[in-house]
Amino acid sequence: MKFSHLIEINDPLNPLLDTLSREQLWRGLVLRAETPKAFVPYLDKCNILEKSPLSMSRELHYGTLVVHDRVTFLPQEQVVYHVPAQNEIPESTLTMTIEEPEPNIFFVRFEYDDGADEARDNAEAMYNDFRKSAYTESDIDTIRMIRELAEKGELG
Repeated sequence: MKFSHLIEINDPLNPLLDTLSREQLWRGLVLRAETPKAFVPYLDKCNILEKSPLSMSRELHYGTLVVHDRVTFLPQEQVVYHVPAQNEIPESTLTMTIEEPEPNIFFVRFEYDDGADEARDNAEAMYNDFRKSAYTESDIDTIRMIRELAEKGELG
């Protein structure tokens, strides 16, 4: 399943939304990788196994399920989550890209790829519709949490 959607961050026509800077938005996306439990309520624990300025390896615990992933950073632009194939889990990626079509008008593009071919996508169409909806809601929650952190002054 390949799936992509955009979330608008700054809307100059909506005075009720506080404007986020690129730095605040970036810091929020990085925090989602560094402290995922704050963004993913059903995550039990995250251990960061290795960390550098441009990447980290993590071990995520969901009950008895343990998932290893690698997160890479293109500063101020993009965060890529890569889950290698492991046990019953197929290889997958999630890419979050900051887009700025006009000065200070930001969007975040969320792109999912589970590596499935078209035949498998067609066979799992109903399940994939559910996953797309769940991913979209999770991404909306991510942006909501980034806004809350910015309002509290925790994103600089």
